[in-house]
Amino acid sequence: MKIVHVTQPVEAGVAAVVLDLATAQRHRGWDVSIACPPTGWLPAQARKAGIPLHPWHATRTPGPNTARELRQLRKILKGHDVVHLHSSKAGLARLVLRGRTPTIFQPHLWSFRVATGLLSRASRVWEARASGWTTVLVCVSDDELAAGREAGITAPAEVICNGVDTTRLQPRPKPHDTPTAVCVGRLAHQKGQDLLLAAWPWVLTEVPDAELVLVGDGPMAAQLKATRPRNTHWHGHSSDVATHYANADVVVLPSRAEGMALVPLEAMACGRSVVAFDVEGVRQSLGDAGEVVPEQDTRALAQAIAQRLKDPELAATEGKRGRIRAETLFDKDHMTSRIVTLTEKLVAERGPR
Repeated sequence: MKIVHVTQPVEAGVAAVVLDLATAQRHRGWDVSIACPPTGWLPAQARKAGIPLHPWHATRTPGPNTARELRQLRKILKGHDVVHLHSSKAGLARLVLRGRTPTIFQPHLWSFRVATGLLSRASRVWEARASGWTTVLVCVSDDELAAGREAGITAPAEVICNGVDTTRLQPRPKPHDTPTAVCVGRLAHQKGQDLLLAAWPWVLTEVPDAELVLVGDGPMAAQLKATRPRNTHWHGHSSDVATHYANADVVVLPSRAEGMALVPLEAMACGRSVVAFDVEGVRQSLGDAGEVVPEQDTRALAQAIAQRLKDPELAATEGKRGRIRAETLFDKDHMTSRIVTLTEKLVAERGPR
């Protein structure tokens, strides 16, 4: 079976999912390759794993070069049994595929959920039209599928939740006594670190010696650091997130939008309590392993964080529940095996070329 994964993001969550899928499918003996920009974490890891790469010089947002990017993809995608498109930019390849090749589209968060105004409306129209060229839609949460259906996206769909490596990510003892909250993620508007920083002074009124650790880099880095919030520590992008989770009493997801974020799953695998805004996928992932507060309610976020920093036993109990949920529901092998089965089914239904 010859399959190609296409992605513009080469860092963080989407890139991790692509690498996990490509690696699992290669172990099945399939001819697997990845089309993505040539520099970054994903191409570097793919090269180490011996997974062939197709350099795709694509930018994050649509623009003057989009037509050139699609022409390049048209050449790359020829001759494959299945094309698996990840996120909205790769999803534009449906314009050139037009359903002639079995096409899996995995949005990892609908573009219309993060765009605003006219761009958001245009994205909804496009996704509804492109669903006619989508053999199967893979959503990472029930919420993501519901949002798609509400926008008029009618393609056959499966919900296959994200997964993490619960063998590599294990609970560790916290190495210090300082009450600590940790936030891992790209420093960008969608990820909501500005909302967390707005909530942080309220946390300090309840827990004056609390520390906040922010792990990640991105376009809002300078702006966020310029606010100089008290008792905060900044780390750039890290490939050793397990160490940061180990330092936490509670992990915070202040995102404005998600499909199903990997950070709560990673934190649960590491046995850590999670506090998050009520965005797509959060309730489905967390269960009773933390607290979900109303979207963008910074006061409620602060109260939930402070409660766990003041009560380490509560946080530890939630962390133990989270570890069980991660092992039973969100292990990456479960995710990859379901997509392997789905892909095999598409090829079998298509028959010989």
